[in-house]
Amino acid sequence: MMDWTSSMRWGMAAALVFFGIDHLLTPDRYLPMIPSMLPYPAEIVFLTGLCELAGAIGLLIPRTRRLAGIMLAIYFVCVFPANIKNAVEGVVVEGLPTASWYYWVRLFFQPIAIWWALRASEVISPRRTRSIARTGRA
Repeated sequence: MMDWTSSMRWGMAAALVFFGIDHLLTPDRYLPMIPSMLPYPAEIVFLTGLCELAGAIGLLIPRTRRLAGIMLAIYFVCVFPANIKNAVEGVVVEGLPTASWYYWVRLFFQPIAIWWALRASEVISPRRTRSIARTGRA
């Protein structure tokens, strides 16, 4: 039986593999998300797909797990502007819901994705969080 941390890790890795491969196989779906101020949108989509695949692999290798979690947290911060653009401009992405509210709700899940990456990689742990809450010291 897997513990919660392992389940979170495998769940995030599976999602990252799915979306990473999707970025590489159907990049046109992601191009409208790239803010226009950024150069080389096709290359950005390709790179983000590779980042997702590398993050998934990194999470599953104990030696690279913590680094992968930190890098994924940074990655989720970096792709946040694309999610903001989707919500503000009403960009509809093939394969995702067409309702505009979906893209606004999605913004609130970005901090959860960051926390998930850090928790799944054991950068943060329930033990450490409880200790900080109890003592007030890190």
